[in-house]
Amino acid sequence: MVEAALLARAWRLARRQGPSALIVTAKSRLWPRRVRGHRGHLARLAGGLGLEIGGPSALFDHLGLLPAYAVAGRVDNCNFGHETVWEGALTVGMTFKFDRGRRLGVQYIAEATDLQPIAPETYDFVLSSHAIEHVANPLGALKEWSRVLKPGGHLVLFAPHKDGTFDHRRPVTALAHLMDDFRAGVGEDDLTHLGEILALHDLAMDPEAGSFESFERRSRRNVENRCLHHHVFDTALASEMVASAGFELLAEGFYPPGDIFVMARKPDGTARP
Repeated sequence: MVEAALLARAWRLARRQGPSALIVTAKSRLWPRRVRGHRGHLARLAGGLGLEIGGPSALFDHLGLLPAYAVAGRVDNCNFGHETVWEGALTVGMTFKFDRGRRLGVQYIAEATDLQPIAPETYDFVLSSHAIEHVANPLGALKEWSRVLKPGGHLVLFAPHKDGTFDHRRPVTALAHLMDDFRAGVGEDDLTHLGEILALHDLAMDPEAGSFESFERRSRRNVENRCLHHHVFDTALASEMVASAGFELLAEGFYPPGDIFVMARKPDGTARP
């Protein structure tokens, strides 16, 4: 039955988009693209207890750039509200579905900068995919993620690269600005960048945002929906930000069209080569 269903899907794809689309799809499933050194990165996460901020993300699933779900002992999750644009309604408890929905972890509702339900040094690793740009105070978030990590625990961060997203017209945020936001304790009601966003956001690359008027209305209610990209990243800024939060950088890379990858480690006081 499974084979018949796959053949039927392949036939429909070939008829709809041509044989080349079928070849591309087959190739992506048989030889999915991975981050460089992915086997070593996954070995650091294997069997561990993880916390994902936002998500679940396709980048951590079996065909993703770093299929962390498959090797994890368990992955819990934290999202900012009981309902989000991306995931719909969320319920606290053992309700977070990951690894193609086959496994469950604990769902928390909390801000990325204030994980109060979680005790210090609980997790072996923290995952985050395309969430940090939605946080008004990213250094504050990284400091909090470090708090819930065990010494020697790992951070896996994916962020959007400006060149491959609707942020491509905006300037990369300065690290000094992120530090200023951290020192000021900027909260999620911050709209400092709204003028720049409304002027430079490429709506042609963001069809879900609708018309300019709809986009502006949604943006002014960002504290409710968290759709804005407060800050704009390239690979250098993402790495500098993670290092500034006290992590040891292990790997970084840009994976076109728009994925920045950073893997880092929370220091445990031991010397490292």
